[in-house]
Amino acid sequence: EPIEGSGTRIILHLKEDCEEYLDTVKLKTLLQRYSEFVQFPIELFTEKTEYDQVPDDTAPPPAEGEKPKMKTVSKKTNVWERINQTKPIWLRSPKQVTADEYQEFYRTTFRMFDEPLNYTHFSLEGQVEFKAVLYVPSVLPYELSRSMFDENSRAVKLYVKRVFINDKFEELLPRYLTFLRGVVDSEDLPLNVGREILQKSKMLNVINKRLVRKSLDMFKEIEKNATAYTTFWNGFGRYLKVGLIEDNDNRQELAKLSRWTTTETGDDMASFDEYVARMKPEQKQIFYVTGETKKRALASPALEKLRKQGYEVIILQDPLDEMAMQSLGKYAEKDIVDAGKEQQAETDEEKAFLEEKGTEMQGLRDWYRKLLGKRVTKVDVTNRLIDSPAALVQSAYGMSPQMQKYYRAQSVMQGEEDGGAMDSQFNQAILELNPSHPIVLSLREKVAESPEALETMELGRLVYDVAAVAGGYDVEDPGAFTARITKLMSRQVLADGGEGLVAEGLSTRDMEDPTKVEADVVGGGGFGGMPDGFDFEDLQKELKDAADVVDESS
Repeated sequence: EPIEGSGTRIILHLKEDCEEYLDTVKLKTLLQRYSEFVQFPIELFTEKTEYDQVPDDTAPPPAEGEKPKMKTVSKKTNVWERINQTKPIWLRSPKQVTADEYQEFYRTTFRMFDEPLNYTHFSLEGQVEFKAVLYVPSVLPYELSRSMFDENSRAVKLYVKRVFINDKFEELLPRYLTFLRGVVDSEDLPLNVGREILQKSKMLNVINKRLVRKSLDMFKEIEKNATAYTTFWNGFGRYLKVGLIEDNDNRQELAKLSRWTTTETGDDMASFDEYVARMKPEQKQIFYVTGETKKRALASPALEKLRKQGYEVIILQDPLDEMAMQSLGKYAEKDIVDAGKEQQAETDEEKAFLEEKGTEMQGLRDWYRKLLGKRVTKVDVTNRLIDSPAALVQSAYGMSPQMQKYYRAQSVMQGEEDGGAMDSQFNQAILELNPSHPIVLSLREKVAESPEALETMELGRLVYDVAAVAGGYDVEDPGAFTARITKLMSRQVLADGGEGLVAEGLSTRDMEDPTKVEADVVGGGGFGGMPDGFDFEDLQKELKDAADVVDESS
């Protein structure tokens, strides 16, 4: 058939296994995906069905004055339907595009149903030329709600001369910005090039840096509205924390945008700048503490001295938070420090105090090292504790209990039976003793008098277990730990005359001869030798609280 006027006809011959490309729906889908924004019109020869109303010739004749009965008949015609109807708004000047047009483009192009929190429309000219439109959604895209970095997530679409190339380039946009939606159209990149060559393209690197810069600028604009930024952080804060870990070039800017729960914010959150502005004049470091929950973190013995000094402490409840803090390291020239790790003395007075007390407690420290074995790498004295007898912390290069649990879970998922190798490498626990606490003073006396006595070892293990639980560690044997606490409380009940004694767990022999209960519990020696002012009820309450924590975590 001859061509009318000028033009070119291209005839394609399909293979037998490619009949699907004869399907109109398939062709329409491909054209909409790859050629939606091509500037010249693309039409598809399709079959269109129309419906007409005609008189029903099978119906009886209408009465005088009535309209004839009608029926619907279908009529099929072949027409040329234009496929690329959507206009590429990025080719227009931003001044010529209205807010409604931006929102309509966002909904139709990315199949989104929310209103974006912010958007930016810009172009770059010079070494590399491209135009782009980026959007910040107000809700997490559906595919990302199932997996943080879902492979099917379509973040930013790359076009070359309005022809779609790909939407899965990590080189185009770092993965921590995968929640953004947008379009990038380049005039310089070649059309007939493979993904591998594009990945090595210097032009793609230039585009990447520009997109990241514009994205951060959008976040800063949202930050000016506290309500909008709360929505943004709740939805996408985890992605910015990944950026703190992975993006070396923009780490400090991402830190400014981050928000954290602290001991002073209650249910709200604070930025690093707000934290620094509230720091005490003598405070030289930014402190954080980790825990499975906010309540557990606040119960950490490591906070006792900081709380007394009035220092604000950031509370981290997610392993990702801790990795972000460790990657950041410093903010505003101030070191970011884990309060749950070993601390060095800051003044000469502190050094002298710790050396003196360390010498006094040397016998107890050596005994503890023998009792606990590989559970700890060191036993030392500390001045950071106020109310607690001991604390279990990590060395400067150790791993917090939260991170240990995280990596242990990862080991299980990878098929490793235990985390023994990880424990030996990262668990560098240090038992810190409060040299002024009555329990520690009493334990020191018992060690000096009878280090192998059951009472001495029971109390020593109990102090260690309480420190472990308060620090967020798992107790090796919760049943044995609870039994030790129950024995101590039972002894106190017996000392009060047996009032309210719970018989469960005590044998008939024990009930008939209460002195044997005392002997079984504490080796017959009781808690003699306690310093003046020691209150056993305070100890009982402290141990009961620790038992509640164990029951809760179990």
